[in-house]
Amino acid sequence: MKRLILLGVICSVTSTAIAADQVRGYVRRDGTYVAPHYRSSPDGNPHNNYSTRGNVNPYTGESGTVDPYRIPTPQIPQYQNPYSNPYSNPYGR
Repeated sequence: MKRLILLGVICSVTSTAIAADQVRGYVRRDGTYVAPHYRSSPDGNPHNNYSTRGNVNPYTGESGTVDPYRIPTPQIPQYQNPYSNPYSNPYGR
């Protein structure tokens, strides 16, 4: 009997932990539908993500495609000369 109660407690704790990682489907402000999915806790390690090349998502069966060694290039804003557009120059012709 004690084993049965212990098994029931373990199952309820496990199902609660699994349910906490699941995100319900929702509709974004722009009307895009986001399907239900599972979310993992972020840890900064690119090698243990389902989307990383070499890993397989156990929920969908899809293989990862992201290169973990690719260094993202910073997005530097382009300089725009305010005098290049005659309509934006208050002193122009």
